[in-house]
Amino acid sequence: MLKKLSKLFFDVKPNVAAEDKEEATVRPQIATCVLLLEIAHSDDHFSDEEQSRIVELLKEDFQLSDEYAAELLELAHQERKESSDLWRFTSVIDKNYSIEEKERVVETLWKLVYADDRLHFREDHLIHRLSRLLNLSHKQLIEAKKKVMGWT
Repeated sequence: MLKKLSKLFFDVKPNVAAEDKEEATVRPQIATCVLLLEIAHSDDHFSDEEQSRIVELLKEDFQLSDEYAAELLELAHQERKESSDLWRFTSVIDKNYSIEEKERVVETLWKLVYADDRLHFREDHLIHRLSRLLNLSHKQLIEAKKKVMGWT
C-alpha cells in the first residue's frame, strides 16, 4: 500500500485539501521518517538500535502496526537515498501539519537524538536547520527539547 502511495509523494499538487485522506496522511509520515533517518545518519553512525528506535517512534507517534512501520521505514530509506535536499520533506510537513504537530515532529527528532544519551554537534546543527525549515522558532525548538529531556 505504501509503495503505491509513495508515487504520490513527489507529485506537486496546488491544493492539499484536494488530496484524498490517505494520501494526506501518508505523505507527512514518509517525510517525518526521512527526517528521522537523516538525524540518525548525521553523526556518521547508523546502528541497529537507532533503526529500532525509529520504528518505535513511528509506531508511537502515528499509532502504526509493526508491519506498516517497517514498510514506512523501508520506503523512507529509499526516498532519502534518492533525495538531494531536505526541503521537499520539510515542506510536506510544513504544509500539512499544524504548529502543534510540527512541534511534536521536533520532539520526536529530539527523542532520537538523545536515544544514545549524547548530543553530537552534527545532530544539533541538523535539528536546528530542520526546525527553521519547518518554520518553528528557536524558542519552540528549545521547548521541545526541554519537554523531551523532562526539564519542564
